[in-house]
Amino acid sequence: MPESSFLALFLIGLLGGTHCVGMCGGIVGALSMGGGPRPTLHLAYNAGRIVSYGLAGAVAGGVGEAGVALSGTLPIRLVLFALANLTLVALGLYLMGVTRSLAFAEKIGQTLWRRVQPLTRRFLPARTMAQAFPLGMLWGWLPCGLVYSALVTALTSGSALRGAALMLAFGAGTLPTLLLTGLLAVRLNEYLARPVIRATAGLIVLSFGVFGGYNLLRFMLRH
Repeated sequence: MPESSFLALFLIGLLGGTHCVGMCGGIVGALSMGGGPRPTLHLAYNAGRIVSYGLAGAVAGGVGEAGVALSGTLPIRLVLFALANLTLVALGLYLMGVTRSLAFAEKIGQTLWRRVQPLTRRFLPARTMAQAFPLGMLWGWLPCGLVYSALVTALTSGSALRGAALMLAFGAGTLPTLLLTGLLAVRLNEYLARPVIRATAGLIVLSFGVFGGYNLLRFMLRH
């Protein structure tokens, strides 16, 4: 898994900010109710959310590592590498605005979310960091096409540690948009939504996938 994957997932998290606000905006807004914004609550909530991304990445990376170890064959590694690069291409196209549909991926996690969502009520309204952190951890399992697409890259990372690190990079990318609330968040979203910004970031992510696919093709032709 090339080091560029970390930058790619960070950009996906950062430039997918509008999608993140749509998914988590209600909870983020609720943390600001009653006395204005509470920075510590937002920090705790987002820390919990990103921890969940890291845990999911570790599981995905571990599953991928176990699959390769059990098979012990080169074709499995090549398939996983190809899948990772195809995912980067797809996410690059999403950032560029070529496609907006991630609903097909979000349907995958609906069954799990139906079990997790009732647990969030124990921590609402979140008035302390001790409530906001577990709330963020639970909300991190909300079905999200961006998260699931990033998890595909974690699956192909080759280890639980790298899978966790990749998802932490993705989570760090989502942090600015969800951490900044109110008018500043609106301004940030407007900036990130500019066509030239999204197109540039999309092209960067897409190029990572295309370059990886090119290297894979060269390897296959040589062998």
